[in-house]
Parts: sequence; structure tokens; C-alpha cells
Amino acid sequence: MSGPAILAEGVTVRFRPFLERRPTLRRTVASMGARTRADVTALDEVSLTVRRGEAFGIVGRNGAGKSTLLRVLAGTLRPDGGRAITYGKTSALLQLGVGFNAELSGARNVYLGGLAAGLRKREIDALFDEIVAYAELSDAIDRPIKTYSSGMFARLAFSVGVHLSPDILLLDEVLAVGDEAFREKSQRSMADLLDRSGTIIFVSHNLVKVADFCDRAMWLDCGRTRDEGRAEDVVERYRVGIASGR
Repeated sequence: MSGPAILAEGVTVRFRPFLERRPTLRRTVASMGARTRADVTALDEVSLTVRRGEAFGIVGRNGAGKSTLLRVLAGTLRPDGGRAITYGKTSALLQLGVGFNAELSGARNVYLGGLAAGLRKREIDALFDEIVAYAELSDAIDRPIKTYSSGMFARLAFSVGVHLSPDILLLDEVLAVGDEAFREKSQRSMADLLDRSGTIIFVSHNLVKVADFCDRAMWLDCGRTRDEGRAEDVVERYRVGIASGR
């Protein structure tokens, strides 16, 4: 059996949604109890192991902690407890357009994304035409991306991410937009990554896609792991749970 690509142990994340910008001593003392009660546990002792060559889905209601877990795995959010380790080069498409500069052209953002991932300019030069062709944006690549539709955003973000040759690809609903032809093309690219023993973490509300594409899945509920196992089984139990209001 192949070794782990991702290992998370007891990951806990807490958020404090209310903080005064300029608190005084009097206000601080008066609001201490309220501030304590305001803490929200987004992830509560979540653990998982994902192996090389595996597609792993994460399902759950809005606010269940799915995106927060991806941010921890991507290294953009430090957990308050536990640890998360990734073995290999990670490319994360956490939210549509995150990391892009809307005022710059698509071309400039290709370079920004590549440089942020650790590539050198000459390496991006060699990939540029392929990235643009894959994204099907040759007519719009020199326009500011603030003029792009959500589908154009998705194509550019995915194309940049997949051409970085990652070992681990983290996807958060980024493929929910765009036309069917591009979604099929991107799915073939993900299958190729898995064939090369790459690893994919796929967060989606599209339960059919999770069941069909993923090997295993996790059901997150209020920041806790409610179920984990074969993707089809987890999705079915999640459907039943949602239908029954549990």
C-alpha cells in the first residue's frame, strides 16, 4: 500500500469573530465574558490520513469546517491544536480567484501564481502558452481579470494550479462553475494526476461528483468528523442524515 500524502492529527481551529479595533481597559473588562462566549470552534479534533494516488472527498453543510480544513492542509491557516503534514508539492484552489490581482491582466496573474508557487520566470515562460490554451482564454488573457466571468476565473485558476505539476491538489468548489466541456477536461487532468500517484482533496456540495470521483470521503458536521469511509457509502449516509434532519 502506498504511503501517506496527507496526515492530520487532532486538528482544532477556533475563531473569535468579534474584536474591537481600539478597546479600552474599561471595555475590555466589561466584555471579557462576551468575548469568551463569542469564540467559535471551526474544527474540533479532526484527524485523517490520505494516501498517495487517492481522491478524498469532504462533504458537509455550510459552516461545517470543510474550507477551514483545506486552509490548514494548504498551510495558509495555522491550527490552534493538532498538526497537519503534507508530503509533496501542494497546489490549492481554495476559493475562486484567491491570490489573483483583479486589476492585473490574466497574463500577469499567471506569472503571479507561478512565482508564488516557487517557479522561476523562465519556467513560467515555458508553461505560459500551454496554460493559456488549456484555460481557453487566448482572446482574453491580456484583459484585467476583474472583467472575467466566474467561469473564466475558474478556467484560469485551475489551469495555473494543474500546470504547476503538484503532488497534492486541494479543490474547494472551484469546478462548480464553467461549462460542462471544461469540467470534463479538468476531471481528465485530475485522473491523470491520480495515475501519477498524485493526491486530490475535493470539497464539494455536488454529491454525485464526490461519490463518482473520490475513493474515500469524510462527512464534517459542526467541525467534527461524523463519518469517514468509502465515498459512495459516506455520501449515502450524508444524504439520509440531511433528509432526516440529523
